Amino acid sequence: MTVLTQRMREELVRRNYAQSTIRTYLMAIEEFRRHAEKRLDHLGPDDIRRYQVALLEDKKLAVGTVALRVSALRFFYLKVLKKYALRYELPYPKNPKWARRLPTILTSEEMTRLIDSAKNLFHYAMLLTMYSCGLRRSELCRLKVSNIDSQRMVVRVERGKGGVDREIPLSQKLLETLRAHWRWLRPKTYLFPGTENGWRADKPITPKVVWEAVQEAAKRAGITKHVTPHTLRHCFASHMLEAGTDLRTIQALMGHRDIEATARYLHVSPKLLRAAVNPIDQIPVSGPANRQQSRKLHKPE
Repeated sequence: MTVLTQRMREELVRRNYAQSTIRTYLMAIEEFRRHAEKRLDHLGPDDIRRYQVALLEDKKLAVGTVALRVSALRFFYLKVLKKYALRYELPYPKNPKWARRLPTILTSEEMTRLIDSAKNLFHYAMLLTMYSCGLRRSELCRLKVSNIDSQRMVVRVERGKGGVDREIPLSQKLLETLRAHWRWLRPKTYLFPGTENGWRADKPITPKVVWEAVQEAAKRAGITKHVTPHTLRHCFASHMLEAGTDLRTIQALMGHRDIEATARYLHVSPKLLRAAVNPIDQIPVSGPANRQQSRKLHKPE
């Protein structure tokens, strides 16, 4: 880590940014430096412009991903280097609403296959917990044994996105699985502990392990859709919506700040879309039987 990246890390820490954000921002700055092949304090507006163009045109990254890189660059130049004039050289890419992608949703049958295809009890408990509680990957990694309240039958998520706590109903099926998981692994602090030198240690599991668990389960289940750990969170919301849960409740369970973030699941629920009444079915049109054809389809031989 260079002197400048260390200064950036310290600025992020003193502003109480999440550890996941700190890692993402530092990785973005390092990637920018490698792309430009210069020292960070020697990079200027031309380097920034060429980098942003390369992200969108050459690497073809999603607009949201590029916006995250821009946020990291803005923090570095404005908060660390104090080069406030460069804010005008770091525009966020326009993200029109029509270009926003809908999330991938698995059917209930596909979700069953995915979870049942976990290679061991550790992975099975992770996948079941993510889907049952609609957790983000970082929230699963930080989940503690003490967060499972079997007396009140809730799972407490501490310091979720935005530093907000929330509680999620604890399914009896999940509780039974977590008890079996606990009897086998005996975790101390973290429900899903990581490893150190090949042995289980009392520290959080890494996001990479969660990613690999989902990817392996999807492959074993024969699911060809693009599946990520966040897909399980999307499915949690979509399946609850199809089951009749109202949007406000789902918003609270998901930890969404804005109801619009929850409302997009209305667009990916086949059950709700099929239930929508088409206006053509409400008017008495006569049908195609007596319609005159405008022209012959083939020339006579």
